[in-house]
Amino acid sequence: MFTKAFIPYRGYYSTPFSKWQMTLANEHSLQFAAATVSRWLGGKGIDPRTFDYLYLGFTVHQRQAFYGAPWVAALIGAEGMPGCNVSQACSTATTCLYYAAAGLEVGSFSAALAVAADRCSNGPHIVWPNPNGPGGEVIHENWLMDNFGSDPFAKNPMIQTAENVAREMGVTKEQCDELTARRYEQYLDALKNDREFQKRYLFPAEVKVSKKKTVLLEEDEGIIPTTRDTLAGLGPVIPGGAHSFGTQTHPADGNCAVIVTTRDKARELSADPSRDAQVVSYGFARTAKGFMPRAPVPAARMALEKAGIGIADVKAVKTHNPFVVNDLYFARELGVDAQAANNYGSPLIFGHPQGPTAGRCVIELIEELAARGGGYGLFTGCAAGDTGAALVVKVG
Repeated sequence: MFTKAFIPYRGYYSTPFSKWQMTLANEHSLQFAAATVSRWLGGKGIDPRTFDYLYLGFTVHQRQAFYGAPWVAALIGAEGMPGCNVSQACSTATTCLYYAAAGLEVGSFSAALAVAADRCSNGPHIVWPNPNGPGGEVIHENWLMDNFGSDPFAKNPMIQTAENVAREMGVTKEQCDELTARRYEQYLDALKNDREFQKRYLFPAEVKVSKKKTVLLEEDEGIIPTTRDTLAGLGPVIPGGAHSFGTQTHPADGNCAVIVTTRDKARELSADPSRDAQVVSYGFARTAKGFMPRAPVPAARMALEKAGIGIADVKAVKTHNPFVVNDLYFARELGVDAQAANNYGSPLIFGHPQGPTAGRCVIELIEELAARGGGYGLFTGCAAGDTGAALVVKVG
């Protein structure tokens, strides 16, 4: 599908993810992302004017986000760089990378920067005029919580989509607890040897809390220790259901960036000139109404087909798993071991800031493949509206 789009080895970063209403709760997500990108590029000695185009992914509106990508480009020192905004719920970063790869493939540009940023904390409360309402009463919406709570088409909250799939599969709460405990153990592997794995790509978030004080957030924040016993003690969110609050993700804040460029430029910008990551293919899907956790499977199948490979050719798998049933369904349908996917972490444990969530997963996938000597990797995940998106990458 793609032959010309490459990611420099370590030509990417993710900030730590901060559970909502914690350290990053008051940062304007786009301005904060621009400041972080500037620090990161500066530390690598990369001129922001290297890039021809900016794809900016975000899903939670921020003040003056109308100006989006061009504003962020100017803030990082690339005033002449155009760009556009991408918003596809939790598939946002995946699709930013797809657009960047497609642009490279057709020769629209030679280097693009994909930035994804969101702040689930302190989401906007929106009011629309309604002159014909009773007494002119306004129409209002809580951007984040109202949409988590109700899909306007499927007429159900997000958690119900997970329970629909769990019920269809005959999944028990005990199965959900068991795989979630395994996901936490995998996350702990990333913390070994003084966070050796995470330090390969996590870039500290610098937060100015006053004129004289700056806080450096170097680790994920708000992670709850998870054991089989603690999960067993939590009741289901929906009576009779399979998911407790412990077997679903938590909203979070953070940002990430990924460089997508030609192979020659990727090798030039790489931390190791002998290594890079090729964006090979993209897949997308929409599943039955109210069955969102199914969507990553057809998206993955499309991406694998377009890459010309099968699941047996894939050395590592990462998923966006807001509910643990996502991974149980994926494993059953693709015939893989659920416990072998998502090494070193997944959104189920480290959190869910929407826009950058998939970006961090792809970054971790590249790092895992590099540590294992290269090969194909698959990322797939779901998004609002019962949709899914997937990427195949190949690390050389």
